[in-house]
Amino acid sequence: MPLTLLQAVILGIVQGATEFIPVSSSAHLIVIPWLFGWNDPALTSLPFDVALHLGTLVAVLAFFASDWVKLARAWAGSIKERKIGGDPDRLLAWLVLIGTLPGAAAGVLAESKVEQLFHQPGTPIQPAAMLVVAAVIAGLGGVLLLSDRLARHVQNLGQLRLKEACIIGLAQALAVFPGVSRSGSTITAGLALGLKRDAAAKFSFLLSAPIIAGASLKSLSEVAAGLPGGSVARGDLILFAAGVVAAAASGYACIRFMMTYLRQHRVDVFVYYRWGLALLIASLALVAITSQR
Repeated sequence: MPLTLLQAVILGIVQGATEFIPVSSSAHLIVIPWLFGWNDPALTSLPFDVALHLGTLVAVLAFFASDWVKLARAWAGSIKERKIGGDPDRLLAWLVLIGTLPGAAAGVLAESKVEQLFHQPGTPIQPAAMLVVAAVIAGLGGVLLLSDRLARHVQNLGQLRLKEACIIGLAQALAVFPGVSRSGSTITAGLALGLKRDAAAKFSFLLSAPIIAGASLKSLSEVAAGLPGGSVARGDLILFAAGVVAAAASGYACIRFMMTYLRQHRVDVFVYYRWGLALLIASLALVAITSQR
């Protein structure tokens, strides 16, 4: 258990660190156990994977606490008065809600099928699948670079409109595929639409909260349902708790870093990281394929 607990903490730190940096948390949670041979069923299970998102949910709720209070009041006011008017907070609250819908639909309709391809509990991931992940990581890195370089980033968050929010929401739906990255896809879309870099990041983080909350509730219900029948061991719950705490701490730190960094810097460093990671994964996967012959 101590070694497995350490692995849970490491995966929690990785989840928090990569959820809000556009380098794909899902890919890292697949690649790291694959590289080090961590095949404990609890750590490779979907409930643990999504439980880590509970930690990142805590991070995004805590960091933007004042924004959430303001948006909740604005949304309630728009419902009560049945109008948005010229209130930017009311508009943003509705844009976050509407922008969440494509990602929620993709999660309900496609997530389980994608997980069957990439995330079978206790089963080593096939090298061919890792080649696909590497290709997605590299390709989306190129799209991120083009969005950053070709668009003019002059638009503030208050200038965001419904059509743009829907496009960013559709981009978030692509995050069901490992290697895409929820923050990567939404920040890329925001940059391509002309948002300032920090504005694109903030809307990305706000947009992620409802999706992460829904996924976390789903995971918690699965854990609760598994306890009576023994499909989830009570001893594994400490692994879940350790991962959540680690993800919350590293996630909060990464949000703070991103909001500061993107005010003055381009996204090049994240693109280069994605390309380097893709090259590493592809190289190791090809070695594994060759050794199997």
